[in-house]
Amino acid sequence: MSNTPMAASPLTRAVLEIDEYASGLGWDQPARLFALVDTAQLRAQEPSLAAQLGLGDEQVTTGLTPIEQDEIATDRPLDEFLATIAWPDAVAGCALTVERLMLPPSAEAQVPEGLDGKKLTQWVAEHPERQEVRMTVAVLRDGARESALRLREKDSPTEVLTGPDLVPGLADALAATFED
Repeated sequence: MSNTPMAASPLTRAVLEIDEYASGLGWDQPARLFALVDTAQLRAQEPSLAAQLGLGDEQVTTGLTPIEQDEIATDRPLDEFLATIAWPDAVAGCALTVERLMLPPSAEAQVPEGLDGKKLTQWVAEHPERQEVRMTVAVLRDGARESALRLREKDSPTEVLTGPDLVPGLADALAATFED
């Protein structure tokens, strides 16, 4: 993808590529799961798939190629779905993009006590300081992590925040898909 910085690590480039792809689909999208595969290995082992993905003639020999997986079922919680995933050895990592509402840290003191999941979700959705955010989180088998956050109100490639520890809970859930 064209806006992905070349100076970034392969994992950061993959996360930003997925973020750019998700951005092109617009907001109010379902969660999307991606396998991350070594690009050179993909070219060598699956040349026809690499050609379909437009990777056949590239000179770059390092990097990760995101491959979108089947649609994620919306009838079960995301953490339960992730607990059912096991990846083949050819998959170097995985990534997930998901939209959520978030509140600033200052709103934590305002959360009413005793709210269950549905009531808390409703309270957050009605909070005047809520922000819609798209999170793209990726992990590799070796433990490396990267995330990208994009606020709906600042929907621009230059306004994407990246870092390895932005969404630790989701990164932990993705990392668990590689545990035996």
